[in-house]
Amino acid sequence: MTKTDPNKIFISGNHAFGEAAIRAGCTCYFGYPITPQNELGEYMAEHLSATGGVFLQSESETAAINMLIGASAVGARVMTSSSSPGISLKQEGISFLAGFELPGVIINVMRGGPGLGNIAPSQGDYFQATRGGGHGDYRTPVFAPATVQEIVDLTVLSFDVADRYRTPVMILGDGMMGQMKEPVVFPEKIKKLPEKEWALKGRGNGPSRYMASLILDALEMEKHNWKLVRKYKEIEKNETRFEAFMADDAEIIAVAYGTTARITKGAIKRLRKEGVKVGMIRPITLWPFPSQALRDLAQTAKKIVVFEMSTGQMVEDVFLAVQGQIPVLFHGRPGGVIPTPLEFSRIMYREYELLKKKSI
Repeated sequence: MTKTDPNKIFISGNHAFGEAAIRAGCTCYFGYPITPQNELGEYMAEHLSATGGVFLQSESETAAINMLIGASAVGARVMTSSSSPGISLKQEGISFLAGFELPGVIINVMRGGPGLGNIAPSQGDYFQATRGGGHGDYRTPVFAPATVQEIVDLTVLSFDVADRYRTPVMILGDGMMGQMKEPVVFPEKIKKLPEKEWALKGRGNGPSRYMASLILDALEMEKHNWKLVRKYKEIEKNETRFEAFMADDAEIIAVAYGTTARITKGAIKRLRKEGVKVGMIRPITLWPFPSQALRDLAQTAKKIVVFEMSTGQMVEDVFLAVQGQIPVLFHGRPGGVIPTPLEFSRIMYREYELLKKKSI
């Protein structure tokens, strides 16, 4: 009989998002119900007020993101969450956050689409998340957890990154990840956060402050855009994260993130037992994307296979990273279909056999 860790809590992904946010110092949550992330809002409704925070179920997703803008402007740590079509409704507000240079955490528990789609897990929102889904020249750091423990760790990190760079940060999960339960360890609750000198808290005895994203002078708008670009370059330099799994000697590299990476890892373990040299790169930040890691592996590996629960979106970043050095193949299951480790292992085994035939 094994001993259980008293520090571990058995909790769902959606509840883990909420508890991690509270422990990270989130004081304001604004949201609107949509499956499959409703449990997150319910958790915040029950637990945030107990810590002195503010929970508000808004009249719409658009209202929620604009409430978040206001709370962030006065220095609060703020969060909102939704699922696919709800995130689309928040996109104008996310662009405003970027323009105002305001921190905030946005969680997307993806579902099948386009349109209303269904409530099954999917990865069809990659383009929306990583390409600055609203209008204007901006980027959003995007974290992609693959376990409930990583949901906790990356939620806490997202608040820190948002504050450090004064930028909106998105966490991209999916319906399976939000609903599944795993044992996790939570960090201690943050007791005191640094003062935000830029926040709008009333003039007092100091100089007046204001925020604006309406910049009518074209040269001033250009200057602001280049300022944002310099910030995004710092984020690329400091915040790119990935996991390399059995990749050092791999002849075939799988690239997958989130739930699909969990499934791919099972396939790799199966194939390694049969002597098949396969490995995986798992992007933890979808933007900034770990391009250099893939570029380096393209020097030794012979082929890359990209797995996504979509019709193919991240695969474009893989193509850009590899720059034609080795072939890049794609296998996708869109619309909420969940692939199996056996499905992925068959694909990688087939590609491995083709490699061996070519070398004879």
